[in-house]
Amino acid sequence: MDHLVVTVFAPDKPGQVEQIAACIANHGGNWLESRMTHMAGQFAGILRVQVPVQARDELISALQALAKDGIRTQFAESTIESASAWKPINMELVGNDRPGIVRDITRLLTQQGVNVEQLATDVSPAPMSSETLFHANAVLGVPLTLSLDVLKTHLETLADDLMVELVLKSEE
Repeated sequence: MDHLVVTVFAPDKPGQVEQIAACIANHGGNWLESRMTHMAGQFAGILRVQVPVQARDELISALQALAKDGIRTQFAESTIESASAWKPINMELVGNDRPGIVRDITRLLTQQGVNVEQLATDVSPAPMSSETLFHANAVLGVPLTLSLDVLKTHLETLADDLMVELVLKSEE
């Protein structure tokens, strides 16, 4: 068996996921995992598919042919993940929105060797004011060699600079 990572982009409308799933199933593929969302009238997703080696190229061609229906695809080879040298940590962050906030947070995480494994962000009006609040929920891959206290200290310093609320929780 072979594994593919597939990203899909399409105008959002009913039936898009079913059409992709049917294409995969019709070519002997097995849909293993996915993350999909609707945003600004568009549908986007990433999924991991298992497919028999002999059907791989035919599946890729069939998924690419969905472009006639407005479904665009891109492909990446799936790699085998080695034994984990990371501990998963949940991060919740809320603060006043401003340009560069994601850059500043991710720069600090990168400097600490932390991998952003999942990230969901949005903005919304603050209760009782006209301020716009930035919200982020993330799963971070923190190196086993990095103390959670050290990471908290760095993030709290940044949190003070950005005027944000920060919560870190171990998934264990």
